[in-house]
Amino acid sequence: MTNYGTIPTSSSSSSPGVAANLEYISRAKQRFKDGLGHRRPWRLMADYRSFTLPSNLHDTLARIRTNLSYFRMNYAIVFLVILFFSLLWHPISLIVLAIMMALWLFLYFLRDEPLILVGRVIEDWIVLLILSLLTIGFLFLTNATLNIVIALLIGAVLVVAHAAVRKTENLYLDEEAAGLIVPGS
Repeated sequence: MTNYGTIPTSSSSSSPGVAANLEYISRAKQRFKDGLGHRRPWRLMADYRSFTLPSNLHDTLARIRTNLSYFRMNYAIVFLVILFFSLLWHPISLIVLAIMMALWLFLYFLRDEPLILVGRVIEDWIVLLILSLLTIGFLFLTNATLNIVIALLIGAVLVVAHAAVRKTENLYLDEEAAGLIVPGS
């Protein structure tokens, strides 16, 4: 009884398959946390001190371009949540959206290395564009056209409005403070 009080690392009654399944689930949970960790913090996105009206059209377009690039994953989540809520009373559409969400998770949100297809690296914005077009295309096949169009318009208005009024001067400073960008590089 020299092992009294210790926590066993393996059990003779558990099969190797159970241990492999638990390890797979643990890795999946970690990938989920890591994948969503690449999105920008919601607190940074909603910082009220960073909201001002742009001074001119050029400033507005520059802000939109920078914010769309910087908060790309957050904006995709906003669109998908709005789309989900618009399809609550269309069960077939929800099933299609659930299948597409699985593709979004594996191909966009939870990917920790670049997507390589036929020996070429596929950039994130291309994956985002293709998944968006496929999701919208398959959802249009479910005859929920009005709901989809309204959800896309609401999402576009919210995203563009946020991108236009969110200042961009402090975005890179926040990354530098968090250690994501090395000064002088």
